[in-house]
Formats: sequence, structure tokens, C-alpha cells
Amino acid sequence: MKVVVQVKLMPEADQAAVLRSTLRTVNEAATWVAKVAFEHGVPREYELRKHTYAELKARGLGAQAAQHVIKKTRDAYTTLKANIRAGNYGRPGSKRRVKAESKPITFRPEAAQPYDDRCLSWNLDARTVSIWTVAGRLKNISFACSPDGLGLLASRKGESDLIERDGMFFLIATVDLPDPAVAEPERFLGVDLGIVNIATTSDDEVMAGRGLNRHRKRQLELRKKLQAKGTQSAKRLLKNRSRKEMRHSKNVNHIISKKIVTEAERTGRGIALEDLTGIRGRVRLRKPQRVTLHSWAFAQLGQFLTYKAKKTGVALVFVDPAYTSQECSDCHHIEKKNRVDQALFICRACGVVAHADRNASRNIAARGEAVWIAGRESRVPTAT
Repeated sequence: MKVVVQVKLMPEADQAAVLRSTLRTVNEAATWVAKVAFEHGVPREYELRKHTYAELKARGLGAQAAQHVIKKTRDAYTTLKANIRAGNYGRPGSKRRVKAESKPITFRPEAAQPYDDRCLSWNLDARTVSIWTVAGRLKNISFACSPDGLGLLASRKGESDLIERDGMFFLIATVDLPDPAVAEPERFLGVDLGIVNIATTSDDEVMAGRGLNRHRKRQLELRKKLQAKGTQSAKRLLKNRSRKEMRHSKNVNHIISKKIVTEAERTGRGIALEDLTGIRGRVRLRKPQRVTLHSWAFAQLGQFLTYKAKKTGVALVFVDPAYTSQECSDCHHIEKKNRVDQALFICRACGVVAHADRNASRNIAARGEAVWIAGRESRVPTAT
């Protein structure tokens, strides 16, 4: 399994200026390479290198840096093509899809730049790095990292990404760890993800989203006031508060995911989640509701649950979300009228009254068990 370790660089003022200049140079070059690729119909990486390598060297990029710029540009087009094929930019002819297909990719000045072991070396004992820049190699740049992260860096292999965020520099290293054995689950813990209740488990535990939604509402109102004010101090405060809501939401998701995985591990169960891929594109809401939907960090919570479960050897499956909120977990009768409102579920067939999210989580748990059994049976070799 792959684990990402983030370390914060602590360069001197002159070193920070060089790192900033390096990121801007390589990303300007990547934007130029993307334009060339677009004009030539996005050729393969080897062909793209023929059109761009000499110019990249002339712009002051080292051999490895030039190769990485070409590769990250080609990878960006591969990702764009995959998203278009998956329908993430809408149907053919839609405004968003036409816009994505009709112009070359551009890179932000502070976008990530990959470094391999030829361009970046680590001294874990001294907690310093040596890194290539357009002004030459910078040596003995200190970095800060958690003790756990430092231990993981010892088994680091491959590339690391340099990024700039709010004037600070970070290295994102990917560590490849052996996959722990997945324990055979006795049962499954169903998890229903929502906006009013962030997560509801089939153990009837509800992680309410009232606090997070209030925080988001306060942040939205504050941003409106500061934007309306428009003074230099208001703009400075807006910049200082940027991503505050995102960090708070991320912390909440970390806490919830850890709690769910710990409970599943303690009880020897697996975890069942709904596959909510593409839900934002499928759901149609009134304008006042769109902010709430697009602020819903369900994908991040799903990612946290996935990697924490994998790290601890807990089985995790994704199930079809269709009708989980309309199906009775007792008699399995499906009817739209069963879902009375956001919180109340009353089965029209057997009369069961339940909390709607708790009922849905039990359906998810049952589907998770069925999916796991089907997968387990498919792995049994056929008799010869």
C-alpha cells in the first residue's frame, strides 16, 4: 500500500526565493509544453520530447527536470482524457466538456513539481534535504516532520513532489509499504454518508454534521462580509483565513474515519460504504442548496476510511447506493413513500418506524456482506 508523507521545508529567505523561482520556471515551461502537445494532437511522451526537450534545456532546466516537466504534462493530458471518458466533464457537447477539450492545459505557478533521487537527496538524521533549483543545487535545507512520518521516510522510494502553499514549501513523499493481510470479516459495519449526519453506522451511532455545517455557514457569511468590504485589511484577512474551512472539515473526517475503522477492527467486522461516484453530476438541486452539496466532503471521508482500513487489515467494500434510503431493512420492501422526510422512515408494507439514516446503514451492511460473499465465492477455483 502507498502512504503519503508530507514534510515542511524551512528554507532561509534567499533559499525560499530560489525555490519559488524554480517552481514558477518549471510550471511556465510545463504550460508551454502543454500548448505544444495540444497543437500536435497530444503525442506520446517520446514524440513530445522531440518537440520540446531542446527548448526546455535552453530555458535553464536540467536534464532530469526537463524530463519530469514533459512527463507531468503528458500525465495531465492522460488524466484529462480519463475524466472526459468517465463523464466527469459532462456529456459530449456540454459547455464544460467543450471548454476542457478546446484549449491546452495550464499549470498554476505554485503547482507540484516531481523530483527523483537524482534531483533530491535526504539526510534523515540531520533532517535536511539537498534539492535541484534553477540557480543550482540548494543544500542543507531543514525540514520538519512528525516522528511517525520520519520513520516512514526511511523506506521511501521513487519521486517526491515539491509544492508551495500560502508562501510555505512542502515535499510530498510517497512511501510504498507491504499490504497487511485482510482479516476475514464475521459481519459488516454499514456506513451511510450524508450532509445532515456526516456518517451513520449500522450500530446506530450517528456522527452529526450540525457543528461542521454551522462552521461552514459562519465561514461563508464572514467571507461575504470581507469581500463586500473590499479594503486591504479585509483582503489580507481573507487570505489568512483561506482553506480554514477545508482544514477543519479534513480534521473532522480524520476523527470520524478513525473511529469507524477502530470499531470495525475491534469487533472483527468489515466496512461497507456506498459508491457515491458522480453523485454531484446526477443530483439536481435548487441554487441555495448547491453550496451545501458541493461542500460535502464525502469523497475525502471515503478515502480516509479506505486507507485506514487497508492499513489495519480491515475489509472494505463499496456497494450500489440505489434505493438504500427507500428500502426497509426488515422486510426489504422498496417504495419512495417509505422515506417520509430526511430523518423519518416508515415502511408502507410492515409498518417499521426507524431513523432514515440508521435504516439505510443497515441496508448497506447487508449489501456489503453479499458483495463480500460473492467475491469470496468467485475466488474459489473450479473443480477439474
